[in-house]
Amino acid sequence: MSAEGDVPQAIRKLAPGKLVIASHNKGKVRELTALLAPYGIEPVSAADLDLPEPVETGTTFFANAELKARSAADLSGLPALADDSGLCVDALGGDPGVYTADWAETANGRDWALAMRKVEDALAAKGPDAGRDAHFVCVLALAWPDGHVEWFEGRAEGKLTWPPRGTVGFGYDPVFVPLGDERTYAELDPAEKHAISHRADAFRQLVAAVF
Repeated sequence: MSAEGDVPQAIRKLAPGKLVIASHNKGKVRELTALLAPYGIEPVSAADLDLPEPVETGTTFFANAELKARSAADLSGLPALADDSGLCVDALGGDPGVYTADWAETANGRDWALAMRKVEDALAAKGPDAGRDAHFVCVLALAWPDGHVEWFEGRAEGKLTWPPRGTVGFGYDPVFVPLGDERTYAELDPAEKHAISHRADAFRQLVAAVF
């Protein structure tokens, strides 16, 4: 997938071997490692390589995913895959969106229970008729040390529920019910979530393009 305004070019293929997963989020690393398992890739996380976490200064999912992927590829000398994803709530004008993780930030690290409560409080402030439609977005950026980048965007539609349910997922998973189901992401078996998630949608596109 080419960035907006770019001249279309052939998508670069990814050879088997080591690939840096440019994330310090253990949940994301687990999901991406599982998705990569069938393709002859040897995933290694940014945390395992002691790579720093770059400041996410982008205002779009595309920008932040590219920033993280380029940083990891530059520092490691290996291809790197980064994910930038977030929860977009229709009644909140798409918030928290690209600032999804920021809503969880505290002086002692990220508190996802607090983040979920902030979303629920913001909806409550809209009144009893506020809709609960929401979707997750995931942009995967695959970067090589020479600066080449490919992007892939996935989505998952659903609704928010309260109180949170389930213990399997991470982030906002306990309050997100995917379309066509009554369980939250955090109540799904990981294999079920991998089949329908926004990250899986983006990953399917990546697989079709680069493997």
